[in-house]
Amino acid sequence: MSTHLHDMVPGQRLDFKGPLPKYPWTANKHDHIALIAGGTGITPMYQLARAIFKNPDDKTKVTLVFGNVSEEDILLKHEFAELENTYPNRFRAFYVLDNPPKEWTGAKGYITKDLLKTVLPEPKSENIKVFVCGPPGLYKAISGTKVSPTDQGELSGYLKELGYSKDQVYKF
Repeated sequence: MSTHLHDMVPGQRLDFKGPLPKYPWTANKHDHIALIAGGTGITPMYQLARAIFKNPDDKTKVTLVFGNVSEEDILLKHEFAELENTYPNRFRAFYVLDNPPKEWTGAKGYITKDLLKTVLPEPKSENIKVFVCGPPGLYKAISGTKVSPTDQGELSGYLKELGYSKDQVYKF
């Protein structure tokens, strides 16, 4: 989407709709959630994290895995750093860069099965949910694609290989 917006010229029109609530959230719906995002796929993830952390009664733990091309592409990095500092026992963020700067100490390349195995809540945990949003290649590798807004499609990719069930994964 960002490429499309960048390529627009003055006078072109772009229509927006929404917000469209897709996954109704209630406090403590899950004990631990994981947010796996690529690029602008961070948008619904940030909305979900904000809903959780603005409610003092919600004790949900949140793990974010966020892939981008470069460090400059990391949207909302300041906001996520603030969540990590404010809720160090409940929020962790892991960043993956395809083209990292030399001093980068985080993960490099793409989001991998090994990284997910290391940082995500165990699939055998009773009350967890993994949310996925990003470009088509991310869906293909991580969870398989969604068929339509009302059909999540089959679970495939790294999450299936790691033992997560279709019910534990939600594709935005």
